[in-house]
Amino acid sequence: MNAGARVTIVTRTKNRPIFLARALDDIFAQTFQDFELVIVNDGGDPADVDRLTSQRPEAERERITTLHHSESVGMEAASNAGIKAGTGDFIVIHDDDDFWAPNFLESTVAYLDDPAHGAESGVMVRTEIVIEELIADRIEPIRREIFWADMQQITLADMLKINRAVPISFLYRRSLHDAVGYYNEDLPVVGDWEFHLRVLSHSRVGFLDGEPLAFWSQRPESEGHDGNSIFAKAAEHARYDALVRDEHLREGVAQGGLGGMLYLTQVLAEQEELIHAQQRRLDEAAAKLDRVLEQLDALSETIIVRTSVGEFLKKPLLLAKKLGGRG
Repeated sequence: MNAGARVTIVTRTKNRPIFLARALDDIFAQTFQDFELVIVNDGGDPADVDRLTSQRPEAERERITTLHHSESVGMEAASNAGIKAGTGDFIVIHDDDDFWAPNFLESTVAYLDDPAHGAESGVMVRTEIVIEELIADRIEPIRREIFWADMQQITLADMLKINRAVPISFLYRRSLHDAVGYYNEDLPVVGDWEFHLRVLSHSRVGFLDGEPLAFWSQRPESEGHDGNSIFAKAAEHARYDALVRDEHLREGVAQGGLGGMLYLTQVLAEQEELIHAQQRRLDEAAAKLDRVLEQLDALSETIIVRTSVGEFLKKPLLLAKKLGGRG
């Protein structure tokens, strides 16, 4: 362990040595090197993790702490274990399959060190989704796209709608856990989003725009250990998204009563009815337009037929006139 390091990096892994190898290369290639790395092997084969860490140079090995869980405790409990094992003033979750631009730590630490951002509890960065495939022992990129390309800032209002950040993109102050607690270990999925909601309910979070500094690896075609929970556990994501919303709604009602929520739900119901009514009108207009188009098509065919018959009949008459003129 690198005692006194400014940043604690927590890497969660489980039976993905190819990705972990890339993550280690990525982390130790950072231009900012004042960090400690806590690897949380959450129920995977210890041999793979120990083999990869033992291959690192001694100076790097001294900065690595490895926690082996004999059985998986889940993503959020793994995060909390790694966070508590470190001492850095700043924390970031670097999952084994994601990666950074070389200046991610340099840029985010500098941002939070700036006195102008002293009131901000963390900073998120522009992120790029990288669609990949695992072919044998190679990671092959397929395509890339910017994650929330229209995002200009991090707000609670936006985060209430949907998670607009991923762990690889978020460096934050350790003191934040004293204020809002740790990751919710009861959540098998959406734990990062629920944490973001608590963070943004407490304080502002900055945003570094520009070139992407964080890269979120996605593998829609992969299954098992090599897959992403957002695809492999899509139904769970929907279920726990609803449960998180319901839990926070209950907390709000317990503090402020049902009055405000009853009013809002009535307004929403009225808006839904207006939307449905508008949709019905659009459907009716579309049906009328379809009928008009059908009539135009029929008229067009009639004109074509009549014009063709008329031209056909004119030709013999013209020929007869010409012959009569010659006589």
